[in-house]
Amino acid sequence: MPLLSLPVDTISASTYTVPTDSPESDGTLAWTSTTMVAVHVSSGKHIGFGYTYADGAARAIVEGALRNVVQDRDAHEVTALYDAMRAAVRNTGEGGLNAFAIAAVDMALWDLKAKALGVPLYDLLGGRVRDAVELYGSGGFTSYTDAELREQLGAWADKGFHAVKMKIGRDAHADPDRIASARRAIGSHTQLFTDANAAYTAREAVAMAERMREFGVRWFEEPVHHRDYDGLRFVREHVPPEMAVAAGEYGFTLDDARMHLTSESVDVLQADATRCGITGFMRVAALCQAFRVRMSSHCAPSVHLHPCLAAAPVVHMEWFHDHVRLEQMLLEGVVKDRHGKLSADGERPGHGLALNTREADKYTIA
Repeated sequence: MPLLSLPVDTISASTYTVPTDSPESDGTLAWTSTTMVAVHVSSGKHIGFGYTYADGAARAIVEGALRNVVQDRDAHEVTALYDAMRAAVRNTGEGGLNAFAIAAVDMALWDLKAKALGVPLYDLLGGRVRDAVELYGSGGFTSYTDAELREQLGAWADKGFHAVKMKIGRDAHADPDRIASARRAIGSHTQLFTDANAAYTAREAVAMAERMREFGVRWFEEPVHHRDYDGLRFVREHVPPEMAVAAGEYGFTLDDARMHLTSESVDVLQADATRCGITGFMRVAALCQAFRVRMSSHCAPSVHLHPCLAAAPVVHMEWFHDHVRLEQMLLEGVVKDRHGKLSADGERPGHGLALNTREADKYTIA
């Protein structure tokens, strides 16, 4: 029996900028606020919600080029609409702001379809392959004092997180002492991850990996630029064997993921549904499974819960300080971590999230 039609009636977007709780920086960038672009798509009584983290200019793309594609189309055809949106922005580029905008609409369409069918989103994505997803606490910004670094990472370790991640690369001379301090704060049973945000050359990264070995660092993220596939492969081939090299968070298309996999430049491929969409995330997961490469979600934990429950290659999710804080402020239905894991109750249709407009309106930008 065919599904009842689910024509899209309206599509709208809004933007919210929230200051960080303190100035933050990594190896190559500093920031003091985070912007969320929220999207609502409706069909009759059903309303789907999606969002991304991007410049507010993405809103115009949602309410312009993408509205022209999605309006009056059947929301049951989510993957077809995803491809149609990507085709519509061909001449202005599939990446950047266009990709962020498409990702938010794609999430809203998946949510709309799941709500109309009365099922949790993971059911539409193939069903759960796990009951809960491991989290790793992520923050440790280079702008933090030593005391702030130890307090944040130590708190996650005390809560039962299997791993925590810190930023490095801003000051290579200071990093060994910062890493040593982090290790003392989390003890010997919690894994320590690092993220350089492309601050090094390939040889510098290998030298840093050797220095990090004594502190038991198990993850080296983006040691060089994410498009330097040869450099990433060089680092991967020369770091200690127990240290995984990760990259992929800036992937907007399936080709971006394919390049990492065919170049053998990563041990773990990262994907971000706020950049490639839920449709794109699941396609990347299928590609990872074909290449037998592990996968991890990047930032935005609330977005990634249902896809990560359904994607077989996923090994963990990033519990990123900024987005955890913002999602708990602006969204309803956010799932809280339990001993370093995240799970869905399965009782709410869709992804279970809604915009808390009363709170969000305090941070509205025109």
